[in-house]
Amino acid sequence: MLFTETTLPGAFVIDIAPIEDERGFFARTWAPEEFERRGLDPAVVQCNASWNRKRGTLRGMHFQTEPFGEVKIVRCTHGALLDVIVDLRRSSPTYCQWTSVELAAANHRALYIPQGFAHGYITLTDDVEAYYHVSAPFSPAHAAGVRWNDPAFNITWPFVPAVISEKDRTWPDFVA
Repeated sequence: MLFTETTLPGAFVIDIAPIEDERGFFARTWAPEEFERRGLDPAVVQCNASWNRKRGTLRGMHFQTEPFGEVKIVRCTHGALLDVIVDLRRSSPTYCQWTSVELAAANHRALYIPQGFAHGYITLTDDVEAYYHVSAPFSPAHAAGVRWNDPAFNITWPFVPAVISEKDRTWPDFVA
């Protein structure tokens, strides 16, 4: 696995290192010791899948508050999506900054999202499935979010979402 830090410290793009032959390829996609060697949290207590019917479906921007703060590792297993993260760590030099990464079944890429980040994505194709490793169990009482179009972040989305839940559309303004 190849780890490339994004412009937001602690967040990494993870690319596979395929071994190819006439059958196709084989690649490792999970190895806790690889994460530990880089000082990253390898805990996985829950795995989630999200399926999205239509291009332009937006999910996010979600996170959990303490004591259920979570690390996420997200991979797109079918179709393509633009994954967006926002650094909400008050002590971070990149506080309130965002970055995005295209995750697609075709590029086999994953995104490591540390605790203290909001996370969301917009689907770039129809029929998109995302798969998550998560380091903390879901706690409805600690579920939180920020609005996808909050001016505090000024996220540049590739297009206006076609499908978005009422909950995600109505998160309150973020107060820095």
